[in-house]
Amino acid sequence: MDIALIAHDKKKEDIIRFVQAYKPIIEKHTLHATGTTGSRLEQETGIIITKHLSGPLGGDQQIGSLVADGVIDLILFFRDPLTAQPHEPDISALIRLCDVHSVPVATNMATAEVLVKGLNHGFFEFRKIMQKERKSK
Repeated sequence: MDIALIAHDKKKEDIIRFVQAYKPIIEKHTLHATGTTGSRLEQETGIIITKHLSGPLGGDQQIGSLVADGVIDLILFFRDPLTAQPHEPDISALIRLCDVHSVPVATNMATAEVLVKGLNHGFFEFRKIMQKERKSK
């Protein structure tokens, strides 16, 4: 599965700790991340990640494009709800695309844990079915 990893500045340490804790599960998948988050994760976990632009520079939109194209299967987006983000419209658009294309998205560590544990137990088979249907059209 393709997983996107995104974190606002005040949540970068959280996503690093999270990926370190769940590295045996996460590293089995193809990983994408916005720029700074991806660089930090690679440095601190040793996992290879396809890095896109930083969120405010269009990285959220690049991930959104991958969602619309059926590439991304799961997003772990550690958001900072207490800090205004200058690219909030991009963030809202990304979450809307996840809803439109039935891509699970976690916006905090607690939900991310449930999704990653579900991923480890094979609870995302519906994504494979959806991808087959999309390819047949």
